[in-house]
Amino acid sequence: LIVAVFVVVFLAIHPFQDGNGRLSRILTTLMLLRAGYSYVPYASLESVVEDNKDLYYKALRRTQTTLKTDNPDWEPWLGFFLRCLKKQKSNLAAKIEKEKASDDTTLSVLSIQILELLKKHERLSIAEMVEHTGANRNTLKVRLRELVSMGRIQRYGKARATWYVLNRK
Repeated sequence: LIVAVFVVVFLAIHPFQDGNGRLSRILTTLMLLRAGYSYVPYASLESVVEDNKDLYYKALRRTQTTLKTDNPDWEPWLGFFLRCLKKQKSNLAAKIEKEKASDDTTLSVLSIQILELLKKHERLSIAEMVEHTGANRNTLKVRLRELVSMGRIQRYGKARATWYVLNRK
């Protein structure tokens, strides 16, 4: 909220001849990073604002016209600003899901089958996976090593007591 208020006031004083909007979005990113919003460099706030330029100007005008009154109306700008942050985060989530999906296209059929099994069962041993998939034990071990090295699953235990779980990180 502090960042949003700063931006609307910064834009109201219009300190430069040109580039105030772009500078305000750079400052917004910097302040959000400093406030712990670590995802902001990975999804563009600029594009969200550009996609909603008419709403941006309406919200900005509605709030700025009340700034010099005894009771400024922050709601139009804060609502717009928070919706933009939500959209920015949603865009990043969609980007991540797309990346995950493209990773799955490079996986073997058996690797995908292993991941699906681990989604259904909390944990599985190699013997249980052989039973469910009908795959060769050695082939299964190769695929499991690949999935562990990719960070998709985690391995626990040793020798016959080894079991695997999906990596929830």
